[in-house]
Amino acid sequence: MKHQYVGDINDYRKYALLRALSANGQNRIGVCWMLTPDDGGADGGKLAYLQQPERFRHFDPELFDILAHAASEPDRRRLQTIEDSGAVPGALYCNELLPDDVSGRATFMERCASQLGDTELVFFDPDNGLEVSLPKGRKNSSKYLYLDEVAAVYRTGKSVLIYQHFPRVERSAFIAQRTEQLRVVAPGCAVWAFTTAHVVFFLLVHPESPARLAIAAIEACQSLEPSFVRGEYIPEPLCPPRN
Repeated sequence: MKHQYVGDINDYRKYALLRALSANGQNRIGVCWMLTPDDGGADGGKLAYLQQPERFRHFDPELFDILAHAASEPDRRRLQTIEDSGAVPGALYCNELLPDDVSGRATFMERCASQLGDTELVFFDPDNGLEVSLPKGRKNSSKYLYLDEVAAVYRTGKSVLIYQHFPRVERSAFIAQRTEQLRVVAPGCAVWAFTTAHVVFFLLVHPESPARLAIAAIEACQSLEPSFVRGEYIPEPLCPPRN
């Protein structure tokens, strides 16, 4: 996540999903921004929707107004604006810069775990999504979330939500591949995928999580308009029959 992304259309969909999963604060969400420095690029410039309230405001009027306010001045396009707004009821935040180096990253994750300890669902918001072939510690590795980090949080009994930008591949196959990887590091989880035009959010619900979190996921699939955010439960594949 970068400050320059605050308020863009992906942000709108992201917070709408988080708000649905929070169930008005019944489910305590911890947000690990995985903050990286702004790069001066064009990413985060998808703000035209804010000039079309007749098309977009009805999805979540309160949230739309929060983001319109945040995006109206460059100095307000900061994560602190989102945190202070109460956009995600009852959420806790880890908003430090995430370094590339291995030791600095490990320290970051430890502090994040401590700051978000009193939560039931941890949301990771990397720039790009889950790890690729880039080793942890290399330049730009801070743009990715690594599977061992997912496993570490899941082992504490927390559910996990992950931001994943779609690469230029066939999407259903990509979702299936990532889901298979996530089931390995989060055994026993129930998986939902919430897809948008450019992003998929993977929700891994821990079997020890309160039932209200899974209920919120089911209700999010029903309440969020598919043209805005489309949610679906992904059942575990059936085991092949024994010979």
